Amino acid sequence: MPIRQMKEGSEQHLVIKSQVNSHVNPVHKAPKAQHNGKGPPSQERQVSEMQSMNSPSAMSRGRRRSRGAKKNGRCDEISFLRPPKTNGCRIHNGCLENEGPLCYSEMGVPSSSKSLRFPTRPGFGQSGTRVIIKANHFFTELPNNDLFHYDVKITPEVASKNVNRSVIVELVKLYRESELGMRLPAYDGRRSLYTAGELPFSYKEFNIKLLDEHDGTSGPRREREYKVEIKFVARASMYHLQQFLVGKCAEAPQEAFQVLDIVLRELSSKRYFPVGKSFFSPDIRTPQRLGDGLESWRGFYQSIRPTQMGLSLNIDMSSAAFIEPLPVIEFVAQLLGKDVLSRPLTDADHVKIKKALRGVKVEVTHRGNVRRKYRISGLTTQPTRELMFPIDDQSMKSVVEYFLEVYGFTIQHTHLPCLQVGNQKKVNYLPMEACKILSGQRYTKRLNEKQITALLKVTCQRPRDRESDILQTVRHNAYNQDPYAKEFGLKISEKLASIEARILPAPWLKYHEAGKEKDCLPHVGQWNMMNKKMINGSTVSRWACINFSRSVQEAVARGFCNELGKMCQVSGMEFIPEPVIPVYPARPEQVEKALKYVCNASASKGKELELLVAILPDNNGSLYGDLKRICETELGLISQCCLTKHVFKISKQYLANVALKINVKMGGRNTVLMDAISWRIPLVSDIPTIIFGADVTHPENGEDSSPSIAAVVASQDWPEITKYAGLVSAQAHRQELIQDLYNTWNDPVRGIVSGGMIRELLISFRKATGQKPLRIIFYRDGVSEGQFYQVLLYELDAIRKACASLEPNYQPPVTFVVVQKRHHTRLFASNHKDRSATDKNGNILPGTVVDSSICHPTEFDFYLCSHAGIQGTSRPAHYHVLWDENNFTADGLQSLTNNLCYTYARCTRSVSVVPPVYYAHLAAFRARFYVEPNTQENGSCGTARNKCEVGELAVRPLPALKENVKRVMFYC
Repeated sequence: MPIRQMKEGSEQHLVIKSQVNSHVNPVHKAPKAQHNGKGPPSQERQVSEMQSMNSPSAMSRGRRRSRGAKKNGRCDEISFLRPPKTNGCRIHNGCLENEGPLCYSEMGVPSSSKSLRFPTRPGFGQSGTRVIIKANHFFTELPNNDLFHYDVKITPEVASKNVNRSVIVELVKLYRESELGMRLPAYDGRRSLYTAGELPFSYKEFNIKLLDEHDGTSGPRREREYKVEIKFVARASMYHLQQFLVGKCAEAPQEAFQVLDIVLRELSSKRYFPVGKSFFSPDIRTPQRLGDGLESWRGFYQSIRPTQMGLSLNIDMSSAAFIEPLPVIEFVAQLLGKDVLSRPLTDADHVKIKKALRGVKVEVTHRGNVRRKYRISGLTTQPTRELMFPIDDQSMKSVVEYFLEVYGFTIQHTHLPCLQVGNQKKVNYLPMEACKILSGQRYTKRLNEKQITALLKVTCQRPRDRESDILQTVRHNAYNQDPYAKEFGLKISEKLASIEARILPAPWLKYHEAGKEKDCLPHVGQWNMMNKKMINGSTVSRWACINFSRSVQEAVARGFCNELGKMCQVSGMEFIPEPVIPVYPARPEQVEKALKYVCNASASKGKELELLVAILPDNNGSLYGDLKRICETELGLISQCCLTKHVFKISKQYLANVALKINVKMGGRNTVLMDAISWRIPLVSDIPTIIFGADVTHPENGEDSSPSIAAVVASQDWPEITKYAGLVSAQAHRQELIQDLYNTWNDPVRGIVSGGMIRELLISFRKATGQKPLRIIFYRDGVSEGQFYQVLLYELDAIRKACASLEPNYQPPVTFVVVQKRHHTRLFASNHKDRSATDKNGNILPGTVVDSSICHPTEFDFYLCSHAGIQGTSRPAHYHVLWDENNFTADGLQSLTNNLCYTYARCTRSVSVVPPVYYAHLAAFRARFYVEPNTQENGSCGTARNKCEVGELAVRPLPALKENVKRVMFYC
């Protein structure tokens, strides 16, 4: 069985600085420009003014200047400004408050993370055009009475939730009118049972007899007896929940939400197949084949949410891949894509079948009406005709003979292996042709590209159709007729919530003065490069091309490279048209040899390569990953890969997008925000500000030992905030906390040495800009609500320590924002026919922001749809501020986030999530190619310098990125 790593608890020994105000006054107006009106404000003057405002006593001008940035930009350790003295930290009821003066003394984290409170909403945003839209939230009226929680213990203990539920259903059927006082309880399938009123007892035992599931035999079903103990645990106060919803109580009553969720799931759990918070059924819509023995099932998601309008039921449509209920032989034939009845299986076929069928439930078909069910544990290495098993101590019998004698069943396809069922103590053999896959089994392993495409085709719905399906689901579920909802006093609206939103304006973008169009105002989230030149075009003097595609002739490759070079030049780059050496043809299996040959051939001419263009086959297997790993960790070479289909087509749009990618990989900038170069971005333009993006990607389901990959990127230009440098690190399997933000280790020569990704990126910012980051904005992706406290405590502490390691008392104010895309809130136009209120696909317009009604009752969060939907229904990003020492206004953070979404380097469209997070995701995905294949299988992969233990396995470091690679946006 796979070994699951236990989740990290919140009880870690961490040290965190108190919540602080910025030690600089927030600047909401643009600082005055220099006298000529073109240059930035003097940084030394800004620093001096900040110190004079905050220092307890006046300092001499010369002393202030001596603390400024070093003009030569060189530093081993960053020289940072000393923070001002303060009056101490404000602590209220043991909580770190989100206000109060700056305190630099270290204090222990409360043992309970619940005592740490997130920032309250700093008012509502006012910018933008106000509109009314709809959201897939349904207002839910709360019950007046308190709810009661009981512990349930069933003996003998049963692993199956379904069996547990059957036991309780039988108990309620027998005793509801007598022992249960007419109560209809809601049960979670494990240990918790809830009622809408008190039961007549605090503890009671019941004996319940339950017939085994009917297996099709004509004989009587076996009866099992269970002892059920029900014991009172607690009273769940609805008053506490009501106070939380109106903002009078800061701590969310999680148990109350859990109870209400279970109540509303009770009926759906009986009707449909539950998967997490979603429910699926082949009856909702006809399943669609995905290929390789899989099919898509339609379903819906439902969850109770606390919002400003009160309690809300969030309903959305879902689709998931299920294993098709086929005879096993037919499933195997689809999986392998060939006839398995006459041909022998190869070793590769055997491995593929074993991986696909392990854990799958089947029923036997060779015993007439008897339909026994089993779970597949493996596959025999031998074909059926060779399988023997002991009858007694002296004799053996073949599987073929046994099935013929006992069941009268002749096994036809004896060249196929048998399925293994049972456990290690007793393994049974079942012929493939005697088994059929049971319906309702979700497929949790990785889908291939063909299956993903088929699933997307099924799930992709225009907004009008999705809204219609959601409303139909709500009507079909008939929550107001639900006996459990009635029992607990829940009333649910059948209308989508109508809410107020604002459409933020698109920002002006600045391009190079040499182009015909020097600036640009995007329209509905997009623009193009026609008549524009990159604001900072990079120079490519030494480049080469390797052609790994057999179908691309040398002349075609040469012509493509020529057109790409022209596009780079037209776009504003200095791109030398001739490669250092002629286009080099190579075989995919010799990627390392080819790369080293091209580098050496260029070096022999005295020209070290700056850029490699690689032409790859459309289906290239591991070639892409191998090429990126070798280039970025061994050769220190920037590469741009192009697929064969694009080489033949030579689309101008494609070439323009590739030119954008090459420019930023080579250190250039494509465009910048006009407000950035005009020093008009609140809380960014006033002082040197670094913006981080961070993400952790985890292995696919089924990969039980591969490491998780963390990536952090940080802006490297100020005030433009367009260029980013990125670092990656492997860490323990499924570990969400980023381990390598800050670390120390013992060096034999230097003693205790500090390091980590935050520290390295702060130093990189200082070297790149000549400035010291005086403000930090940290966007963090991939964190679920249940992990908010843990991630904040751990990662903010790491940021603090990284800063302090550079100079004592260096603590720039931090704003920590979690970015969520995996949620089920969807926003719809009030009138789908109003073309002025929607994009061409019927989605709400880019820039639509919501911070009221469906948002958190008290905390600082908002939904932002920053992009135009290409297909389907747009998913807004959800931004939740967990820490804010910079005192952002709602408008300030919403506008900054929206405007940044127009600076994504890889296309001329606004993107759905803030670019630093997008880049971090790309970098983490890229780093998975750096994990050596043999390491990935045995699970020992890891992070730089530190070793995290996963069971007995240490996490090894990823190969280090070359220095010239780290400084640019290599992951683009």
